[in-house]
Amino acid sequence: VQLQASGGGLVQAGGSLRLSCATSRGTLSSSAVGWFRQAPGKEREFVGGIGRSSWNDGTTSYADSVKDRFIVSRDKARKLVYLQMNSLKLEDTAVYYCAAKYTRSPAAGVATSAPLYDNWGQGTLVTVSS
Repeated sequence: VQLQASGGGLVQAGGSLRLSCATSRGTLSSSAVGWFRQAPGKEREFVGGIGRSSWNDGTTSYADSVKDRFIVSRDKARKLVYLQMNSLKLEDTAVYYCAAKYTRSPAAGVATSAPLYDNWGQGTLVTVSS
């Protein structure tokens, strides 16, 4: 599975952006998907993610720093995973990556550790200006 993240750009503080994560083959229905970000000079960190479920879109999990501002969701075809970012802050500036963790289990939660993910997309830059 090859992933591609898109939707980054320049936005003013307080604004919103929606990132998309797409797969080049098939769907993301059998994968938990996580969003990570890496700011200059900092380590990559977990932002949010959505688990895998055979019965619904899957559970979501967020880092404390983005809780109540960011929302991870899937499209109905389960080919895309979105990261809706609201009330953006200067400190949200980073390269954002999506990653997928394939699972045969009918249900799987969100992994917050980057090494647990099998596939990564290239990053998309989000710059928040004052």
